[in-house]
Amino acid sequence: MNYPESLKKGDTIGICAPSGGITKIDKIKKLEEAIKQLEEMGYNVIETESVRKEEKGRSNTAKKRAEEFMQLLKNDSVKLIIFATGGDYLMEMLDYLNIDEIKKLKPKWMQGFSDITTLEFLFTTVLEITSIYCDTIKSYAMKPLYRNLLDALKIASGKKVIQKSFEKCEKVLSNNIEEAFNMEKNNEPNKGYELVEKVEWKNLNNENKVEIQGRMIGGCLDCVKIFFGTKYDKINQYIEKYKNDGIIWYLECFEMSSPEVTRILWQMKNAGYFNNVNGIIFGRPLFLREDYGIDFLEAVQQAIGNINIPIICGADIGHVAPQMAIINGGIMKITSENGKGIIQTIKK
Repeated sequence: MNYPESLKKGDTIGICAPSGGITKIDKIKKLEEAIKQLEEMGYNVIETESVRKEEKGRSNTAKKRAEEFMQLLKNDSVKLIIFATGGDYLMEMLDYLNIDEIKKLKPKWMQGFSDITTLEFLFTTVLEITSIYCDTIKSYAMKPLYRNLLDALKIASGKKVIQKSFEKCEKVLSNNIEEAFNMEKNNEPNKGYELVEKVEWKNLNNENKVEIQGRMIGGCLDCVKIFFGTKYDKINQYIEKYKNDGIIWYLECFEMSSPEVTRILWQMKNAGYFNNVNGIIFGRPLFLREDYGIDFLEAVQQAIGNINIPIICGADIGHVAPQMAIINGGIMKITSENGKGIIQTIKK
């Protein structure tokens, strides 16, 4: 795997919008506060043209989004790219990326989650460049900054981190996604996470303790699934190449039904994506429609409960904040015991 150059104070952080953009007033305030805080920490911050634009869920055309991303990749002063936000349509820009050209460029750290999975998963499995799965730029408006955000910056700075699970997490406001988005929230720019529910990691096979190590691949299941069977699907080749290190899949979902979770995991199993895998860790689902009375754990159990590897659910990964920082393509060690968890950086 190719690790990017470490981020240092005085370096430049670039912001771009390969999926949606930031246009609502409260979110623009958060963007501006985030930029201010990062500058106060000693970094220079630049943003591309389309960060504050959006039409029909897209910050710009697929071609323009790809061009702006490439601008940051080619800018030697930029050492870390933190994406503006997630969305739905990042996959459209993949066809406009010059993969051969990217291979010749010096790797850069990238950070984001949700729809950003599509770009980071490509960089992991096709380009073999590590990246960081964690919050997008607006979270850096918080005062004080939560420790997961500082951990992400430490990773980009070349430091090893030991991340312990959180005591509490945010609550899913509604099982109906449209209703949840329309609910009133406190959008003060510097407001932190609203932590109200107890965090509990669960070992699916009821082991007292699970301890696994391997190269991390995965992201938002809603996005990972779009790679299957496409020209960008190099998953089995990647797993074969790094099988001696062992693979750990980390997965979480934004909006799915329990049958959909089962179907996708069944497909992954039968495509060989879980071969040479040391374990699977699932983050908390955000919007899960429990069809037939089947919850997330049962949906996972139905699909892959028989593959005889450790499976952890309820981890601090993904849409239900706060989320730990995961190194895509990096070797990490994960421990789950008594409802608590630890994820730590091991080596390149």
